[in-house]
Amino acid sequence: MNLPYGLLRAFLTPFLMILFRPKVRGLRNVPVTGPVILASNHLSFSDSVFMPLVVPRKVTFLAKSEYFTSPGPKGLLKKLTFLALGQVPVDRSGGRRSEAALITGLKVLSDGNCLGIYPEGTRSPDGRLYKGRTGLVRLALESGAPIIPIAMFDTDKIQPSGKLIPKIMRVKMIFGEPIYLKGDSTNLQLLRDLTDDLMRKIQALSGQEYVDIFATRRKAEMDEGD
Repeated sequence: MNLPYGLLRAFLTPFLMILFRPKVRGLRNVPVTGPVILASNHLSFSDSVFMPLVVPRKVTFLAKSEYFTSPGPKGLLKKLTFLALGQVPVDRSGGRRSEAALITGLKVLSDGNCLGIYPEGTRSPDGRLYKGRTGLVRLALESGAPIIPIAMFDTDKIQPSGKLIPKIMRVKMIFGEPIYLKGDSTNLQLLRDLTDDLMRKIQALSGQEYVDIFATRRKAEMDEGD
C-alpha cells in the first residue's frame, strides 16, 4: 500500500470498527495476492470507504472523473479523499473514453492488483439493483482475473445521496465465491450474458429487487418526473 492510502486506512479503520461495527461474511474469498476484481452493488458514496477498509489489500477503484473536478472546498476535500483512497479518475462517458478506462483497469490488473468496480456504473437511485455494464466482464476475460461478487447493506441509510455526515449504524457486507470466466471478449452477446449472470449472483447475495434497465436511465426518468 502507498503511504497516503496506508495513513488514511490507519486513521479511518478504528472509527469504522467502533462506530459502524462491520459485519463481514466471506472475506476469505478475496485472494491475498494476484489480480482480482471486486464487483459490488452500489448504494452510497460510503461503499468506497467501508468496503476497502475491511479488505486486507489495497483496492483501486476506477472513479468518475467528475469526482475530482468539483469546485470549492468540498470538492477539494472529495478529490483529496479519493486520491488518498487510491481511486483513479477515468472518463466513462462512452466511446474512446470508456476504452481508455478499460485500458486503465487492465493495467491495474496486469500489475497483480485488486480492482474495485460497481457494475451498475452509478449509485442506485432507490435501493434496487440495476442492469450491469459489460466492461467489468470484458476486463475479467482479457486479464484472467477472478471476480468476487459483493453485496453491501444499509449504506444508503448510513449516508444517503447528498449527505456529508454519515449516520451511525451497523454496516454489513457479504463477499461471494470467486467467479472465473473464459471466452471471447469481443463477443457482445457473451459479454451481456455473463454480465447478467454476475448481476444475478450479486442479487442472490444482496436480496435486492432487480430492475432490467440501467440505473442512469432510471435517474433520468426520475429527473423528468417519470
